[in-house]
Amino acid sequence: MDYGIPVTLDLPFAEAVERVRAALAEQGFGILTEIDVRATLRAKIGEEIEDYLILGACNPPLAHRALQADRRIGLLLPCNVVVRADGGRTVVEAMDPQLMVRVTGQPALQAVADEAATRLRGALAALAAPAR
Repeated sequence: MDYGIPVTLDLPFAEAVERVRAALAEQGFGILTEIDVRATLRAKIGEEIEDYLILGACNPPLAHRALQADRRIGLLLPCNVVVRADGGRTVVEAMDPQLMVRVTGQPALQAVADEAATRLRGALAALAAPAR
């Protein structure tokens, strides 16, 4: 089962993170949580990995609609977006919102998942587009 929507950018990690934040904001997403996985693994267990950030993106109207359809959907929210270094490039992957429907089997979530997927794909497409 594929559960992510990926794009690879020819950008350094820090620049990619800033562009991801802006692209998500353009699609109505705010960042509720931010987990610096690299720093956490270094601090907690002394392990080193590449730059790896998990952004918990939320579009409040969509989250509200999803919660109206299924109160337990909070277990699958917010929409996680991973930004990770990969050599000299940066990979950005968004959780596919269709997972909400597949995991829960709730048809009432389909419209929310469709809109969230459209918005996330729009953000990723904007990242992949040539700079103006």
